[in-house]
Amino acid sequence: MDIGFIGLGKMGQAMAANLLQAGHHLTVYNRSPGRAASLVRRGAAAAATVAEACTGEVVFTMLADDAAVEAVTFGDDGIVASLPAGATHVSSSTISVALAERLATAHAEAGQGYAAAPVFGRPEAAAAAKLFVVAAGRPQTLQPLTPVFDAVGQRTFVVSERPHTANLVKLSGNFLIASVIESVSEAVALVAKAGVDRQQYVDILTSTLFAAPVYQTYGGLIARREFEPAGFAARLGLKDVRLALAAAEQLQVPLPVASLLRDRFLTLVATGGADLDWSALATLADRDAGLPSDDSA
Repeated sequence: MDIGFIGLGKMGQAMAANLLQAGHHLTVYNRSPGRAASLVRRGAAAAATVAEACTGEVVFTMLADDAAVEAVTFGDDGIVASLPAGATHVSSSTISVALAERLATAHAEAGQGYAAAPVFGRPEAAAAAKLFVVAAGRPQTLQPLTPVFDAVGQRTFVVSERPHTANLVKLSGNFLIASVIESVSEAVALVAKAGVDRQQYVDILTSTLFAAPVYQTYGGLIARREFEPAGFAARLGLKDVRLALAAAEQLQVPLPVASLLRDRFLTLVATGGADLDWSALATLADRDAGLPSDDSA
């Protein structure tokens, strides 16, 4: 399949590499062109503009936020203006429900396909093609994309014919991950202040009551205080919790825990932690417990 790929951060780089590995013809674009170099060496073509990445059957976007997606999608040289009729825009970015609805409308009016396909998984999962794809869109749009999703993930969940539903599922999942990070951080601070070894405590939890990958991954990061380099930055965690709250307000669903998490992430970002991994919420739990930053208990 002839695929364009826009957005070559940690996740986008890995996903694009796996599409190449699966034999697809790939044209890549990134605002910072240097990020395309390794993919070009492996056989991808480099696009100088967004429009040049939109000449094939499919164009993926994997970008940080609503503003970045809007910048490449709308406008005279954006995806909507450049993508051929009948071609499909696949948005894997974690964006707002409202923007997802706008994208679906704009592409439908232009005679183009649109699918939302956000993913669950950190960069190491993306590199191993072990992401979980949450897809939504019209059946005739999604069916040809099956081999593409198979190239980047271990399983695809089709949740709706309405693309924005996939974004809501993704936001709700990130809200739950943030909840796990906060609760584990508080629990680790509690036992650490009593002298219990952090890593031993996490090993106990993740070997018994909480054996799920999210507890294993983030429990380990919290126990080791391994917040750099960020697999997912705290500023993006703040963004996703805000988007979950916005969706909840629209649907009139109270999310009191999300409101707390918004304030916790805002505190972390405001005190210099914007680019740390979002598991660095643990530093706030330690601080609030009166634990020194170099505590090794």
